[in-house]
Amino acid sequence: MFNQQLLAGRNILVTGGGTGLGKSMAAKFLQLGAEVHICGRRKSVCDETATELMAEFGGKVTSHGVDIRDSAAVDAMIEGIWADGPLTDLINNAAGNFISKTQDLSPRGFDAVANIVMHGTFYVTHAVGRRWIAGGTRGNVVSITVTWVRNGSPYVVPSAMSKSAIHAMTMSLATEWGRYGIRLNTIAPGEIPTEGMSKRIKPGDEAGARTKAWNPMGRTGTMEELQNLAVFLISGGCDWINGETIAMDGAQALAMGGNFYQLREWSDADWDAAKASIMAQNEKDKAKRG
Repeated sequence: MFNQQLLAGRNILVTGGGTGLGKSMAAKFLQLGAEVHICGRRKSVCDETATELMAEFGGKVTSHGVDIRDSAAVDAMIEGIWADGPLTDLINNAAGNFISKTQDLSPRGFDAVANIVMHGTFYVTHAVGRRWIAGGTRGNVVSITVTWVRNGSPYVVPSAMSKSAIHAMTMSLATEWGRYGIRLNTIAPGEIPTEGMSKRIKPGDEAGARTKAWNPMGRTGTMEELQNLAVFLISGGCDWINGETIAMDGAQALAMGGNFYQLREWSDADWDAAKASIMAQNEKDKAKRG
């Protein structure tokens, strides 16, 4: 679909680039000739991903360990990247989410999502954008959101609120920063099965089963489709796209709302089982991190 060296000369940061959707996008950018930076809270995971991607595709992947909830740490990382040359593109992919009845949420649970998704995304975008403006450099920001920014979603209220904030940031900065040659757009994917989604969003479900049953196209999305859309948005193929949220979900949001409304059918026992599954997985993840 794309010329082999389409992204040659690009220097791209993917937040949450060590796993899942972020890793997939980073791989495609590298394959098309870009230099890639990936960051995440677990640097060891990012290091492993960087080694794996370079072994498969060649090129250069630089790994950073950073908690994007920490604005000072974010600024230090971006300053370090700029010392070797400015970024050309930013992919805001880092996120956190889990299902819960909203009345059962704690402030800590709300903050766990909002501090990553809303605050962290702004910290990275701000640190990169102000350097682009100061240096007179054009740039692209692509953020991963959700279709629920248009209609909300029960049972994932912290995510719905925080992703809506990214949606608003994208529209706002597209109009404020467009004069500097800086574009901001978002991709709102439907279900693309990943390990993180299965653990915390749909515990106990066969990956993709509900989407296949309800989606107008009868299937889930693929990593390749996300890769292709992300590449197109930064490729220069249509630089007049600015401030847009592009749904990539086979029209599921149009047909079904594209959110978690169906969980109203769950019993208290279903919720207890889901909570136990999520907590057990959290403990496993902590053990892996040591």
